[in-house]
Amino acid sequence: MKFLKLLFFLLLIFLIGGAIYFASKDGHYDIKESKVIQVPASILYNTVNDYTTWEHWGPWKKEDSTMTFSYDAKTIGIGGGYSWDGEFPGSMKTTAVQENVAIEQDLTIVTPGGERFSKVGWEFTPTENGAVEVSWKVEGEHTLMDKVYFAFSGTDFEGDMRTMYISGLNGLETYVREKMEDHNVTIHGITEYGGGFYVYKTTSASNTNISAIMGESYSEINQFMKQKGISQSGMPFTIYNEMNPNGNIIMSNAIPVANAVEITEESTVLSGYLPRTKAVRVTLKGNYSYLGKAWADAMQYIQQYELIQSEQKPFEIYTNDPGDYPNPADWVTDIYIPIE
Repeated sequence: MKFLKLLFFLLLIFLIGGAIYFASKDGHYDIKESKVIQVPASILYNTVNDYTTWEHWGPWKKEDSTMTFSYDAKTIGIGGGYSWDGEFPGSMKTTAVQENVAIEQDLTIVTPGGERFSKVGWEFTPTENGAVEVSWKVEGEHTLMDKVYFAFSGTDFEGDMRTMYISGLNGLETYVREKMEDHNVTIHGITEYGGGFYVYKTTSASNTNISAIMGESYSEINQFMKQKGISQSGMPFTIYNEMNPNGNIIMSNAIPVANAVEITEESTVLSGYLPRTKAVRVTLKGNYSYLGKAWADAMQYIQQYELIQSEQKPFEIYTNDPGDYPNPADWVTDIYIPIE
């Protein structure tokens, strides 16, 4: 009996000593990883701010294939949240946001050592070359049981978290770039375009410099309109006067106006009128780089239904302003091919 009492006493001393030892160890952690991504800050911010995207780019499911996700009624902005079940269940809530700049979140994870509470932060910092440095950090205090578990299991908490955050930032970039490439083409069939007055500049271009030439032309047209006090009455469009198989084109970049404009002889910006016309209309939603596909679909439709193009030149209207829509997947272009 005395031996058992002694053994119990020694075990108690060991446990108390161990508790004091682990309690005295610094349990604070502050881990941060960053990645420079050549994507607009608003796209990155909006992706991170929406928890429904996290399961698509987050690194956790690679480590635990059993994970399942549940979403709160609100998933975006302050008060938004989601949770998950798996090897280490947990939840996350957004506590503060600064649009396109920063996000703060509360993280709770159930570990073998009990519940762990952490503060998570995101920062989106523009760089000089137009990219964004995305920083992802986590800060908190390990519980006593966490310290014991890490000591006996040999877990490298900081190393594992850094590896996971690096993987997550890489996943975020991949996911965002893929979403930016989303596009679809809608063939509306035969419709009528109302027509109207416009001012324009005609230039030649090739597939390699068309974007730069368009930018210069629209800049000159806008300057002309500002000097003349002319208001824009619709979205910019391009008339394709010639489209050659070798990729060279002659185009008129145009902006709609309410009335005919008086033009001086020396002006490189001219005035025109587009009559009401019957045309095949095709809409591209997505990056302008997919316009070739949209045009090909439009021409295939014309051939399929044995339609005949009229002498009026085809044109495309840039239905929304890329300056207002940083994600190219949201850009909308309407193609009109006049027919007899």
